[in-house]
Amino acid sequence: MSMQQSQATGTKPRIVIVGAGFGGLNAARTLSGQPVDVLVLNRNNYHGFWPLLYQVATAGLEPESIAYPVRAILQQYRNVAFQMANVSGIDFDGRRVLTDGEPVPYDFLILAAGSTSNYFGNRELETNTFGMKDIDEAEALRNHVLLCFEQAVREPDPDRRAALMTFVIVGGGPTGVELAGAFSELVRHVLPNDYPMLDLALARVLLVEAGEHILATFPQPLQDKALAKLKQMGVDIRLGTAVEHVDQSEVVFKDGRIVPSCTVVWAAGVKAAELADRLGVTQARAGRIPVAPTLALPGHPEVFIIGDMAYLEGYNGHNAFPMVAQVAIQQGKLASANILAELSGRPQQPFKFFDKGSMATIGRRAAIMDAFGIQLSGFLAWLGWLFIHLIELIGFRNRLIVLMNWMYNYFTYDRGVRLITNHLPPVRPLQVTEAAETDESVSR
Repeated sequence: MSMQQSQATGTKPRIVIVGAGFGGLNAARTLSGQPVDVLVLNRNNYHGFWPLLYQVATAGLEPESIAYPVRAILQQYRNVAFQMANVSGIDFDGRRVLTDGEPVPYDFLILAAGSTSNYFGNRELETNTFGMKDIDEAEALRNHVLLCFEQAVREPDPDRRAALMTFVIVGGGPTGVELAGAFSELVRHVLPNDYPMLDLALARVLLVEAGEHILATFPQPLQDKALAKLKQMGVDIRLGTAVEHVDQSEVVFKDGRIVPSCTVVWAAGVKAAELADRLGVTQARAGRIPVAPTLALPGHPEVFIIGDMAYLEGYNGHNAFPMVAQVAIQQGKLASANILAELSGRPQQPFKFFDKGSMATIGRRAAIMDAFGIQLSGFLAWLGWLFIHLIELIGFRNRLIVLMNWMYNYFTYDRGVRLITNHLPPVRPLQVTEAAETDESVSR
């Protein structure tokens, strides 16, 4: 295709990017200032910094402090436009993006719609657990947790009151570990001041993992240190434990044990965004779409798929590249570079991942980091985690607000965003079963 003429508009080639996450925004930045027209489509008008989402859910940060308007991000790029739209599918033959409005034509397409919670087809889990994939879900979880404590104040039955203060996190990856640590600090250091009438020694945080290890992608020594720190913080860790059934009053494990709880957070896996299911193309594990090494969709060289939606092997041998931000960022840059190469008649390049390492925070003054052959844990790793996440935030105002919140939380052991911001119905009254009442595994 000529660099000067577009099949979609008759002028410059039009490149449509679906998704304004880490991958989509970096793809747009790479195309800025080039002789192409770029249109970014996203169902929300903001870009969310999801690594800090758990802090919104645990009343540490305001939702708006980890989000930034997409239009404000892109306004500095004169050839990049934005449109808020829900994408329902792709007409590959007609080269059109199908939306809740008019179809959007394209010459090249970059699909960067990200991922969603993976409930493995279990509608019960989807209905009765809280996800952690966007601001709405994090805010709903925060509201629910605070409502549980408000109801616990007026609950006369001690078993039901204890269950209202029991929080189960399913999944021992970074999200689950960070949530467990944050919940533990919330119920042990912050909420006792708000609820002196409650015996918060009864409050429990359970971290449940079906495998034999938490943080399985980290080296064993770091796993062990994270495990020890969580136990020190009072988190009840259940390894090798799978969930059988969840409703609004209890969790039943496959070994028959029952834990009365009104709050179950699902952090046990993600899959490609639902858009991937509607494309009519081959899908791999977790609904991801296999792509060529150049990130192009086989059979459609004008379509590129990046980030959590893309399935490409080559990570640590023959494993698929993980569904993490740094992969999406690097793939977004390469997809745009390959489109520009195609337009100028140059060869496209295969994806080569530069691994910057991994880190996870466990709690106050505690984190683990595995980067460039260096393994750190404790205070230094925590400082590194703070610094990296602060500089990666978009917008000076957001960085300043987050920094001030962190400093305030650190020195006061307080969290200022303990707000119930919508009128949810009260938590359903518990029906504590006889099995739960007599289960020794859930007694203190």
